[in-house]
Amino acid sequence: MHGGQSAALTGRVARTATLLPSFGLARQELDRDGVKLNIKVVHRSTHRLGERLLIARRCDLERYRQGQVPAGTQAAGKRIVAQLDGGRVRLRKVSRKQRGKGKDKKQKRRYKGQWREPKLLTIFEIDDNGQMVRQSRARVDGTFAGPDEVMELLAMHLHRLGAAQAEVVVFLADGAPWIWERLGWVVKRVGLDGNKVAYALDWCHALHHVGLALAAVGLPEAEHRRVFKKLRKWLKKGEAAAVLNELERLGDKQGVLGAMATPVAYLDKHLEAGHLDYDEMHRRGLPIGSGAIESAIRRVVNQRLKGNGLMWCEGNAEGMLLLRAAALTGRWDEEMQRALQSACEDGYRDWHWSSPDMPNQLNAEVDIKPPVPQVEAGQEHWRIPA
Repeated sequence: MHGGQSAALTGRVARTATLLPSFGLARQELDRDGVKLNIKVVHRSTHRLGERLLIARRCDLERYRQGQVPAGTQAAGKRIVAQLDGGRVRLRKVSRKQRGKGKDKKQKRRYKGQWREPKLLTIFEIDDNGQMVRQSRARVDGTFAGPDEVMELLAMHLHRLGAAQAEVVVFLADGAPWIWERLGWVVKRVGLDGNKVAYALDWCHALHHVGLALAAVGLPEAEHRRVFKKLRKWLKKGEAAAVLNELERLGDKQGVLGAMATPVAYLDKHLEAGHLDYDEMHRRGLPIGSGAIESAIRRVVNQRLKGNGLMWCEGNAEGMLLLRAAALTGRWDEEMQRALQSACEDGYRDWHWSSPDMPNQLNAEVDIKPPVPQVEAGQEHWRIPA
């Protein structure tokens, strides 16, 4: 029993409130099934379970930092894809409390809403054709804390899967700088072999910036379509340098190089980083689109946490994010067990945490080593080497 409720009742209430679009509808559905609860109980039960998951995740991270989490074997010899992106949720904060003039007036609370970006990650296995393996389950996680925090979560999940033993690990994302600036830290932290890591800019984002640059040229409609199809074909073949040369030639001819500078610089940056080798990705049977993380943001965040008039406290929103991810990826039972085990072992702690400044670590060329096994007295222990 936790919080005056059995684990079965807590799980049932929280799962119903997680999968339905509102707590009110969850209460109605529970009432139809004979579980008559006050709406406050539905809120409290759901948020309490979400908090337990947040505490369990923090404790897992602390154990991972100390080298107490052994590398798994699930990813050994497999093809793994990791994708990241950000969503949009409105969080609320009490800005001022004001009492009424009369004694019988209730205390009034004023809320200030602010849009925040929850950063999500997803990890899944693909087959030789670059498609997600059937009957497999993706891993979805996220946080409102910041880019360093979500990257440490990514490193922890890859370590627990044993990604260092994978055939290939593919990092796919849009052009957000916070992603690409920190992937080097993740690769070093997990201990991935650089020859078994592939990077790709999402195909649709790359093509979109080609279109933006070409639109600045101002070609006639028919000519614009013809040139765009030609450049798209070149880009798909991995001839990104030829695409940039053609765009600069057209811009110089029309005298609009300044107007197309931003999209051209965007493409040039990813070309130099090796993120536009779509022909090589296709040859190896690796994906070039980030539809999986876009779908995760829509299903996990937008369909439950985002809506007209919805404002969340940060802790409740992050807890709901974990609950929603567990329910939609088929991991509800294992996450319930994890939450209950954490309640017994870890007790009630603060779920907030912060990660190291990863870009500065990389710029300072700090040697980031993954946990390695150390055998003592016939037993295997995990530690972070000095």
